[in-house]
Amino acid sequence: MNFPENLKYTKDHEWIRVEGNTGTIGITHFAQGELGDIVYVDVASVGQTLAKEAVFGTVEAVKTVSDLFLPLTGKILEFNSSLNDNPDKVNKDPYGDGWMVKISIDNASEVNELLDVAAYKNLIGQ
Repeated sequence: MNFPENLKYTKDHEWIRVEGNTGTIGITHFAQGELGDIVYVDVASVGQTLAKEAVFGTVEAVKTVSDLFLPLTGKILEFNSSLNDNPDKVNKDPYGDGWMVKISIDNASEVNELLDVAAYKNLIGQ
C-alpha cells in the first residue's frame, strides 16, 4: 500500500496535500481498497465554506456509499470534474488523478491536528 510522506491524513481516511493556503483532498489508498470499485463521486459543496470534519460530499462504490469529511476548515474551490466520467481514477490513482477537491485553508494551525504517515499507518494496522 502506498502512503506518501508529504501528505497529512485523517482518522476517516482522507488525505490532504497542503501547498501554501491551498489544500488538495482525496481518500487514501486504504480507503479506496476497503470501498471497492468507485462508481460515483458526488460533491455539491463547491463555493461553500465548511468546518473541519464537515461532510463535503459522498463517494459511491458498488456496494456502499460513504461520506467524505473535510480535513481542515476552508472554502471548497474546485471539484475534480474528471471524476464525473472516470470515477475509477480514485481506485487507480488515489493520490494523483483521483484527487477530489481543492480548498482554500481558513485555519492553517489545524494541520497540526492531522496524522502524519506513521500515525496513519498505525491507525490502519500497517
